[in-house]
Amino acid sequence: MRVEYEYFKKHEESGYHELLCCELLGSMPMAFRGHWRSYSSKIDLKKLRPMIFKRIENRAKDYPVPGMIPVAQEVLKAREMLFQGVFTLIKLFPIVACKFCAEVYIGEKGHLIQTCHGYRRIGKNRVHEWVCGDLTDILVPVEAFHLHNMFQGVINHQQRFDFDRVPAVVELCMQAGADVTDEILRSGSLTTHEFSGTISGVESLSDDDIRVIANGTLRAWETLRSGVKKLLLVYPAKVCKYCSEVHVGPSGHLARHCGVFRYESWRGTHYWMKARVDNLVPPKIVWRRRPQDPKVLLDEGRNYYGHAPAVVDLCSQAGAIVPTKYLCMMKVNGLPGPIGVKP
Repeated sequence: MRVEYEYFKKHEESGYHELLCCELLGSMPMAFRGHWRSYSSKIDLKKLRPMIFKRIENRAKDYPVPGMIPVAQEVLKAREMLFQGVFTLIKLFPIVACKFCAEVYIGEKGHLIQTCHGYRRIGKNRVHEWVCGDLTDILVPVEAFHLHNMFQGVINHQQRFDFDRVPAVVELCMQAGADVTDEILRSGSLTTHEFSGTISGVESLSDDDIRVIANGTLRAWETLRSGVKKLLLVYPAKVCKYCSEVHVGPSGHLARHCGVFRYESWRGTHYWMKARVDNLVPPKIVWRRRPQDPKVLLDEGRNYYGHAPAVVDLCSQAGAIVPTKYLCMMKVNGLPGPIGVKP
């Protein structure tokens, strides 16, 4: 405290604006920074504004980070392998999705657990109405605006149609310096029908081949998530607190399409917070049937059944070795649920 007091008395006569400039430019000593604030009206913010913008522009010279370029390339490769592996497995192991909500189940018939909220939550806690699932039910597409450069100006609401929408993971890798082709850019909205031409001879695969594909798909899933986690430590990304909108960049956009604040004239602006791996790569948690469970999961045993990410459950049914970190969630050795017949 004695050092800080002497430093303050020494600079008190020179004016507060010099200390504020030092704090904004990051040149103030660490022993004094954070213990002093100035609210003097003598500060000319018009003179500080160009200095602040110049510092922001100079930040772009430090990106992309050379050490993160191989990580971005590995993430893109793992993402491609994940798409191919999941498509191959869903041709062999059927999946079903609820018609009125986002619930997904790996199996020919869905469960009877009453967790459907219906269309716009009209009917709560009712049985799901199952239909055939698709590739996007397992790998949820998350898109973001494609920026011209990382530190460009904030996108206004009137500019929302001037920027393309690309997969958020691909946008993150592009800002990290990875080379991205046009096919990868549009791969975020692929359906099973569009992807069917890339893989053939799925029905003739042996059990060993299916097991190899499942293990490779699970490794690609883990590589993708771990790579995105590393990239988020270096490159900023934002997610809306109230919806699933994702923006890859130092600050969020100003497009008003949140849809949560219904009282506003044109929907609502997003409330941005720091994004995590689950925001860019949603795990899509599903109910998982264990060997000790009944063939059809009942609502009475919902406290006994386990959960798992949809990709992990799909690969485990194909014979892949599941990492130990998922065993607690899956309740592998848990008690069996009630066994009964329900119409």
